[in-house]
Formats: sequence, C-alpha cells, structure tokens
Amino acid sequence: MARHVRVEYPGAIYHVTCRMLGDARSRLFKDEADYERYILRLSERVEQYNIRLYMFVCMRNHTHLVIETPKGNLSKFMHSLSTAYTVYYNLRHKRHGHLFDGRFKAKLVDGDNYLLALSRYVHLNPVKVALFTVTDN
Repeated sequence: MARHVRVEYPGAIYHVTCRMLGDARSRLFKDEADYERYILRLSERVEQYNIRLYMFVCMRNHTHLVIETPKGNLSKFMHSLSTAYTVYYNLRHKRHGHLFDGRFKAKLVDGDNYLLALSRYVHLNPVKVALFTVTDN
C-alpha cells in the first residue's frame, strides 16, 4: 500500500508526533542528558529550517510538536531532527538501527479553535499520563 502524500505548503501549521519503536515502556529519553540533547537538536533545526515552534512536549516514548513552516519544509525539518537525535541516541546507548516507529505523523491545524484545543491537549498530555500511570518502571 502506498503512503499518503504529505500536504506541505508555506505557512502551514502542524501537530507533529513521533513515537519510539517498541511498547509503552520504551524510553525515548533515558535521562536528563537525553532530554537536553533532543531540545538542543530541536532548537538547532528550528533555526536552520526557519520553523516557528509554538509548543512541544517530550513524553516517555514520544514527542508532540506544534509548528509552523513558513517555507513549506516540514519533511526536511523532521528528517534532520529525527536523524540527528537517532545518531546521538544510538551512539550513547550502544544500539543501532531505527529509533522511531515509522514516519512521523503530521496533522494540519485548521483554524483557531483547533489550535486552542490542541494547546490544551499538548500541555495536559503529561498530566493525564501521570494520572493514569500506576507504576513508572
């Protein structure tokens, strides 16, 4: 089955998610150094690709980004970000291969009401997960 065509155009706003390979117990960020490196790579790529980063959250095994692409370059930006973090993670944790589960997911943000609801969702995601997590192994 062919992949869906990604809609990219200048000025588009997206809700982007990237999930790590494995189950819910997999950790994309094993410690504070991993979080810091991801945020460093994210900030470098935001500047390099002229991205407007509205909000983000780093969860245990996935990330959420809400971004605008003034140049219509979402795929190039995400490829660079995920490759940079994967290379770092694989070297640091002595592993090889893919880190993320398939392609990143990107939904176009359609209007202010959706953006407002999305802001609530992204900001409350860590709180909701903490409420429903019985153990943190």
